Amino acid sequence: MHKVIYDTDPGVDDAMALLFLHRHPEIDLIGITTVFGNASVETTTRNALFLKREWNIPAPVAKGASVTIEASRAEREWPSMVHGDNGLGDIEVPAAIDLPLDPRPAHRFIIDTVRANPGEVRLVAVGRMTNLAMALKEDPEIATLVKDVIIMGGNFYVPGNVSPVAEANIHGDPEAADIVMTAPWKVAVIGLDVTSITTMSRSYLGQMAAEGDGAVKLLDALSQSYIDFYKHAVEDGMMVHDSCAAVYVVAPELFSSISGAVRVVCGGIADGQTIVKPDGRRFPPGDWDDRPSQIVTTGIDSEKVLKLIRDTLLRG
Repeated sequence: MHKVIYDTDPGVDDAMALLFLHRHPEIDLIGITTVFGNASVETTTRNALFLKREWNIPAPVAKGASVTIEASRAEREWPSMVHGDNGLGDIEVPAAIDLPLDPRPAHRFIIDTVRANPGEVRLVAVGRMTNLAMALKEDPEIATLVKDVIIMGGNFYVPGNVSPVAEANIHGDPEAADIVMTAPWKVAVIGLDVTSITTMSRSYLGQMAAEGDGAVKLLDALSQSYIDFYKHAVEDGMMVHDSCAAVYVVAPELFSSISGAVRVVCGGIADGQTIVKPDGRRFPPGDWDDRPSQIVTTGIDSEKVLKLIRDTLLRG
């Protein structure tokens, strides 16, 4: 069993990945940590509790960061045009959910859980990397105790989605992302190179909902405005960004990759750009030297990934 802490900012595509992690038979979802990004951390935490309740997920929820790790960064407006004003496609969600939160902040929950399960925990982070960076700053040794880190974020050989060179999760807290990429743990980066070519059509999701239970029907309902948003890039469908990272936990063979040190640009017109120095390439001395080699995914078998998502969500 893969012991997973899911670090997330629900978020429509976050919700699909959450249901995948909950339902896959080889995954033990041992915690959900929330972060600001697709909405405020108050909203993303409420959404996580709502989905936990609706989908009967036993994993505890811990509320995380509400601002970037570099406090001087000004917050941008929430991407309500993508995920709706409430973060879940503007379906009806109660203002408050009568479920308890874990009393610890997310970064402390991560530290404690990793230390209680040395060498076993896999961190799947699909929002800003702030909670992970805070955990590393408070307890650097956890980098040697985590099994690995799988992040949805970044772009290397394709354009960004919030600037010509930057992807939203990394752009939202570049300093945190650079801390995570350069820490001495194993990171697999599932970025736009693979997620932007992995799209689920409205009819594919609708057929899943017709065959599935109430959880899949709820997922279909909250995804509709997200699909509408993507009409500029996808023909009546959506990119399943975060679910690609969830799939990597159990099926890394569906991805091709390169390895190398990864750095994140912090500031300037390329703020949030992710740059890999591929292993084996020679350059003059620079800022990638003596940094750990990480995995950067560059290819994906999208059809098999979508089938695995479908089969898992329909397990009921």
